[in-house]
Amino acid sequence: MNVNTEKVAGALYRSGCIKFGTFKIKSGATSPYYIDMARLLSSPKELCTIADAAAEKIKPLVAAEEINKLASIELKGALIAPSIACRLDLPCVIVRKETKAYGVTGRIAGAEVAEGDNLLFFDDVVSEGLSKIEGVKPLRELGANVKQLLVVVNREQGGKESLEKMGFKVDSLAKISEIVESLHKSGSISKGQMDEVLGYIQK
Repeated sequence: MNVNTEKVAGALYRSGCIKFGTFKIKSGATSPYYIDMARLLSSPKELCTIADAAAEKIKPLVAAEEINKLASIELKGALIAPSIACRLDLPCVIVRKETKAYGVTGRIAGAEVAEGDNLLFFDDVVSEGLSKIEGVKPLRELGANVKQLLVVVNREQGGKESLEKMGFKVDSLAKISEIVESLHKSGSISKGQMDEVLGYIQK
């Protein structure tokens, strides 16, 4: 396990982003853990840790893939994306979940999206990958190229693999299995908590 993974795991735990117990998730199923990335807003130091880690992941892609804008979707990914964008000196685009009907209308906020733009799409987690498709769609409709996806946590529920079959390149700062193993190693969680999460993702 690399140092970066341990830093990400520690930041998520100390800020209260990752919680253990019994939680109902979006699909309706129950999960032994829950990730609320909005909690980073209460811990500036931990927010910076996550933003720094994401920026380091993206830097080589900016050069190799000629990424010229960073995109995310409201709410959780959009809370962190600007902190990453300023570290990379990249314009930031936020996709609204619903079309705004007044003022500056549409689903795009922030930087304008032009045909031919190469965007990297950032979000908090990937589970099954469905919300990523919803977020990328309006960007592609405007003529942007979106091939690279980066999330903070891969929940290891098949989303990464499904998106890669569609032609996306998907990366994460850490897998949930790596996070709980790191937290157990540091004494932050019990072996029972770690095993419950590992058993959950292996189902």
